[in-house]
Amino acid sequence: MSDQTRGTRAALLGNISEYGVAIGAVAVVLMIIIPVPTVLLDALMSLNLALALLILLITLYTRKAIEFSIFPTMILVTTIFGLALNISSTRLILTLGERFDGRIVRAFSSFVVGATGTEGLVVGFIIFIVIVAVQVIVITKGATRIAEVAARFTLDGLQVKQMSIETEYNSGAITEEEARQRKEEVQREVDFFGQMDGASKFVSGNVTVGIFVSLINLIGGFVVGMVIHGENFQGALNTYIGLTIGDGLVSQLPALLMSTATGIIVTRANSQGTFGMDVTKQFSQNARIYWVGSGVLAAMALLPGFPWYVLLPLAGAMAFLAYRLTKKQTLEADKAKLKAAESGQRKSEPQELSPVVPLDPISLELGYGLIPLVDKDKGAELLERVTRIRKESALDMGLVVPRIRIIDNMHLEPSEYCFKIRGVEVGRGVIRLGHYLAINPGGVSEEISGEKTKDPAFGLPAVWIGEPSRDKAERAGYTVVDAPSIVATHLTEIIKRYAADILGRQEVQSMLDALRKDYPAVVDEAQKHLSLGDAQKVLQGLLREQVSIRNLVAILETLADYAGVTKDIGFLVEKARQALGRQICLQYADADKTLRVLTVEPSLEQKIIDSRVDTPTGPLAALEPAAQRQWIKALTLAVTAVQKQGLFPLVLCSEAARALVKSSTEREIPDLVVLSVPEIAPDVQVEAVGEIKVEG
Repeated sequence: MSDQTRGTRAALLGNISEYGVAIGAVAVVLMIIIPVPTVLLDALMSLNLALALLILLITLYTRKAIEFSIFPTMILVTTIFGLALNISSTRLILTLGERFDGRIVRAFSSFVVGATGTEGLVVGFIIFIVIVAVQVIVITKGATRIAEVAARFTLDGLQVKQMSIETEYNSGAITEEEARQRKEEVQREVDFFGQMDGASKFVSGNVTVGIFVSLINLIGGFVVGMVIHGENFQGALNTYIGLTIGDGLVSQLPALLMSTATGIIVTRANSQGTFGMDVTKQFSQNARIYWVGSGVLAAMALLPGFPWYVLLPLAGAMAFLAYRLTKKQTLEADKAKLKAAESGQRKSEPQELSPVVPLDPISLELGYGLIPLVDKDKGAELLERVTRIRKESALDMGLVVPRIRIIDNMHLEPSEYCFKIRGVEVGRGVIRLGHYLAINPGGVSEEISGEKTKDPAFGLPAVWIGEPSRDKAERAGYTVVDAPSIVATHLTEIIKRYAADILGRQEVQSMLDALRKDYPAVVDEAQKHLSLGDAQKVLQGLLREQVSIRNLVAILETLADYAGVTKDIGFLVEKARQALGRQICLQYADADKTLRVLTVEPSLEQKIIDSRVDTPTGPLAALEPAAQRQWIKALTLAVTAVQKQGLFPLVLCSEAARALVKSSTEREIPDLVVLSVPEIAPDVQVEAVGEIKVEG
């Protein structure tokens, strides 16, 4: 059979199913109003009973409750269906009386009533009352209560489960896709038990209405039979009590099955297998109980008056089961000992180390005093911040930061933390839990007393303060942050500063694979002219100067244009920057799209260009030591003057000098932004606010 034929058949079956459900729903509503023939009523009652039985069997063979997610809706549908049948049967019983020929109702009536005459009616009616009482007081009430409790506890545990998933995701135990699937599963579980809390009310309501309808059948039958049909009391009694019992059982039996299914599915929320698998496993864990049970039954068989012919065979069967379980457990214990001996032997032998011991791309190590920051029982606020920072880095810089591994380090002070990139420390800080860090951004109106320190992210002067001093510090102009915010801000700066080191070849390959789905031509052409390592170096060169690589399509198109001409990484980085010129300009321009820049004196710029030295890592400006000191001094004075004006320092120079100016200032002024003339977008205005020149 071809795939097309199978697809057509599946679509046809789907349409039939959808239309069938719609027609059935309308028909159920019409049954309440329109009389139904007894033949059709028998068929529909049989269908209702079969449907309830199928639902009970499905719940027994369901591993998890959410696998049968339509169960609450099925409760509603079967309840309405059963009520419609009950109303239809009541109409026919009251209308036809002795002439009512419904086979299902008559069969249930004769089965329960049994003997004919008044005695059979009385016994049958008592049995009917007992069945209804068990249904109402025991099964339905218990199932409803279990559904309420399960819904409440499932909702209360939602936040804890989600935090646990976030913890596993941030620790690298699960992938992002697995975390998303598990969160969706937890949410579906909450929705399911919330729906079950309401659906269980349909079951209890159905039972109550069934009792009410049975009373109507009984009382109304006497009135209709004796007043309208002219029957005597004994005839009406025999007719309507028997039919009432039969009709009540036909309606109560499916409701009983649905109540049982409701109780089973909500009591097996923590099961990992079907009901049969759980019974087999949990009833075969201990053979001792069967030995004891067999002995008790054998002792009871010896007592006078007890049915020894029943108890002795049962005791023998239980003893045989105990013998089989004992033998099985002994065999399993021997296997466990043998396995433990083999494991101990392997441990005694020298273990071979893996030839590769990989390092985490980025990790956060905490002193034991900072464990509460990531403890899920105490909110784990830092874990949520870390996840949010990874997403923000992907949007701002185009770099999907690998999962950040958070571990405790006993070598750190209790209140210390440190960041490592591929095992090398790149940042460290101290946290005072229960305190706030008041950072002085400059120009505070009043000094705040406290333990003086420095902000670990930017090195600004700061003070540790308590909760009572928080409002006072904010009014004085301090920036007040809590412990998770300190670590989160430091992490953000670490990612920006060391983005080039975080970006490895595997990350670049993952980016190209993801981009290939939508832009296969761009990726293929770029890889035709450029190796993976060269592409990595270009992207690292952009990230090293805080240029976002999110517009990877434009970068690859530029590399494809120029990589065929030269493989000079410095040249390719400059061309990629020019392709992203508008993005770079708008990153530093003001609201009027104006760049206020420092220019370099032409002679000084030419001197820097003449000092160019090409190295494997890129071009460098190799000025003489005296000239380098003069150049840095002049640059520092110009930058300081611009900062006093409240402006962000930008240096504008020619394309040939841009990389050299940046490399010559990397050590003294690492955050200096250097732009080249070709990077300026046409609609961006440039205003020179100073010139860098060496005196004398």
